[in-house]
Amino acid sequence: MHSPQSPEFYRSLPKVELHRHLEGSLRLSTMLELARSQGLGLPGTGQLGSLVQINEEEPYTFQNFLSKFETLRMFYRSPEIIGRITREAIADAAIDNVRYMELRFTPVALSKAEGFPLSEVIDWVIEGVAQGKKEYDIDVRLIVSVNRHESPQLAEQVVGLALDRGAAGIVGIDLAGNEAQFPAMPFSSIFKDARKDGLHVTIHGGEWGRAENIEEAILHLGAERIGHGIRVVDNPHIVDVARDCNMVFEVCVTSNYQSGVVPALGAHPLPRMLSAGLNVTINTDDPSISRINLSHEYRLVCEDLGIPLDVLQERVLAAARAAFLPAHERRLLVQRLTKELASSELSQK
Repeated sequence: MHSPQSPEFYRSLPKVELHRHLEGSLRLSTMLELARSQGLGLPGTGQLGSLVQINEEEPYTFQNFLSKFETLRMFYRSPEIIGRITREAIADAAIDNVRYMELRFTPVALSKAEGFPLSEVIDWVIEGVAQGKKEYDIDVRLIVSVNRHESPQLAEQVVGLALDRGAAGIVGIDLAGNEAQFPAMPFSSIFKDARKDGLHVTIHGGEWGRAENIEEAILHLGAERIGHGIRVVDNPHIVDVARDCNMVFEVCVTSNYQSGVVPALGAHPLPRMLSAGLNVTINTDDPSISRINLSHEYRLVCEDLGIPLDVLQERVLAAARAAFLPAHERRLLVQRLTKELASSELSQK
């Protein structure tokens, strides 16, 4: 066991974020400003917060969690706004000492408010990342998401646009959305072909749906990483499958609690996943919706779930090793983080 550490201790640690949605990263202060300037007719601070963030008195269900995005989609009304929220997401990660981040975004969601062409939306996010990286000491790559409830034809269009922009920092594709009600298999050939063409693949699976969805993602969609995946512990066979191929799990503890996947924070299966030898990483998912940052999640897994600090350090490096980067860049990232962690307060604990 270890003694409790301060929030500042966790904030000071170098971090890697593999699972963060741009659409769930908007600052509340920015939303309030845009609500006024764009004439969106939304309420003031307290009431707007309840529409776009999880509060303690709300039901912790996936329906309630997803409902926050209905209001968030109202804000994507210009190239300038989309660029701004992208830069601010990068700034917030940098302030939290995130050294490397893969920021995923859903072009269809960003395009809906004003009917923007998908190609232009993607380019605006790319431009926002380029500007953000100039201002902050953080490496950012992009993952393009498509949703299960949308058509495979639309997904194929988005994936094609992503492939065309690989040189601009798009490194992967993601299948997200309502796993409980919509299957993944209609997207199988699209994702497998995209991986052959050079895009990395991460799949939301085993979050609101069955553990079997994880095996499906591995065997039939070409998944290199699994978003969430915490229901893996429900099926020993799938634990074996995932461990044998060293599948990477992008776990988001607070999000899993707030979306009703686990009944209590203390019941989160992260410790069981680690004990089973699974390759787990720690992430935020939607930091604005959950009102957290990655420092909060690091502290939570150590102080509330009892994960030792040396295991936390291993998980930071595991995330770096799982980054969707060329091999030589990945090695450099791991070397940099290993050096930083060795010289940080963590090495003294």
